[in-house]
Amino acid sequence: MPDRWVTFDCFGTLVDWHTGYANILRDVAGDRLPELLAAYHRHERHAELDRPHRKYRDVLETALRRAADQIGLTMTDEQTTALARQWGTQPVFADVEPALAGLRALGYKLGVLTNCDDDLFAATQESFRQPFDLAITAEQVKDYKPAPTHFRRFFRVSGVEPDHWVHVACSFFHDIGPAKQMGVKRVWVDRDKTGEDPTWASVRLDDATGLVGAVRGQMGT
Repeated sequence: MPDRWVTFDCFGTLVDWHTGYANILRDVAGDRLPELLAAYHRHERHAELDRPHRKYRDVLETALRRAADQIGLTMTDEQTTALARQWGTQPVFADVEPALAGLRALGYKLGVLTNCDDDLFAATQESFRQPFDLAITAEQVKDYKPAPTHFRRFFRVSGVEPDHWVHVACSFFHDIGPAKQMGVKRVWVDRDKTGEDPTWASVRLDDATGLVGAVRGQMGT
């Protein structure tokens, strides 16, 4: 039987970046943390569009610096590198490892399509009980989701048959949209309750506790 693959967006889906970013930046921003984070996420999307392509650790620093400037928060050069330096400290959601174990027990191969760099994902992968079978990073494809480049590279590298591939993600913008456009079956783990159209997903879940059943349903197994 051909390999059956489940791919994931990592940050927001498997790793709790909300808690991770807050823990890293709380000492820097103090009571202005929510304001800084909101500005950061606006600037991150723009920094990812800069050309030529910049590595994600540069995106992190640039977006954080621009966000701080926007809200009038003074940050040192060392403080603007805090996200990259402490990247591996971000926690994995409690419901993730049981889901991953359940998928592996059924014989699925597991991959990650992430907007971070090779070294940053390597640090993150240390937080998981087992390594993933394949990771496609922004550093490898020189592009950032929601561009479809990660998906196209995964399709080429894995040799997956379309009927044997399900993509799992929290981010509607970065993942569910492009996966839909490419015809990839997709499970939306809507942790952030952002209110987008659930019909864009093959299945919508509140969290990862029902993930194994959702994937089996999409795979027809």
